[in-house]
Amino acid sequence: MAPIPGSGLAKGLAVTLRTMTKKSVTAQYPDAQPDLPPRTRGVIGLFEENCTVCMLCARECPDWCIYIDSHKETVPAATPGGRERSRNVLDRFAIDFSLCMYCGICIEVCPFDALFWSPEFEYAETDIRDLTHERDKLREWMWTVPAPPALDPGAEEPKELATARKTADKLAAQQAPPSTEPHADEQARAAEQPTRPQGDSKQQTDQPKPDRPKPGDATPDQPRPEQPKPGQEGSE
Repeated sequence: MAPIPGSGLAKGLAVTLRTMTKKSVTAQYPDAQPDLPPRTRGVIGLFEENCTVCMLCARECPDWCIYIDSHKETVPAATPGGRERSRNVLDRFAIDFSLCMYCGICIEVCPFDALFWSPEFEYAETDIRDLTHERDKLREWMWTVPAPPALDPGAEEPKELATARKTADKLAAQQAPPSTEPHADEQARAAEQPTRPQGDSKQQTDQPKPDRPKPGDATPDQPRPEQPKPGQEGSE
């Protein structure tokens, strides 16, 4: 069926008339801050303690807007006779937000959770060269990162928390003073053991019953007969 001529114009005018009757609402920014979605991509915050200078974020960045400088330091051996280790120390971590296209690849590929999205968006500058922010500014934005959403009630506990909890319980058990009270497992076993009625006069002992004497064995009153030695049987 061919469309009616002028139907598209009529639909457009209907939308215009419908919106003309509504009152427009303008957010008075900056006096009124906008209500941003929880996953807003504003700027990138840096959690410097987690950064190992693996350079993975800088290599995967499509715009090459991440600049990282570092140097190596020698760490002494943790135990006597151990080997010294070397580690990378972060000197500079900067992001040029005039080149960043907010793809989030650097955040996704970071293996140690050192980069996070922050909803902060008020970082405009009059000079484009001032949009390259160093690690001090990136660390300030880290504290504006919202908390992660809570897990489902039936979800499994993260392995990191489970491992940390087991380690804390083990240390607490080692540092706790030894108690003289019986252990809970021993108390439970004692409660499960059946008790003999009061009217039963039989006594139970834990001593093993003596074995019955076998034929040929000596009794306490009778010595054991001597066995003939080999070679003496024919001489008698």
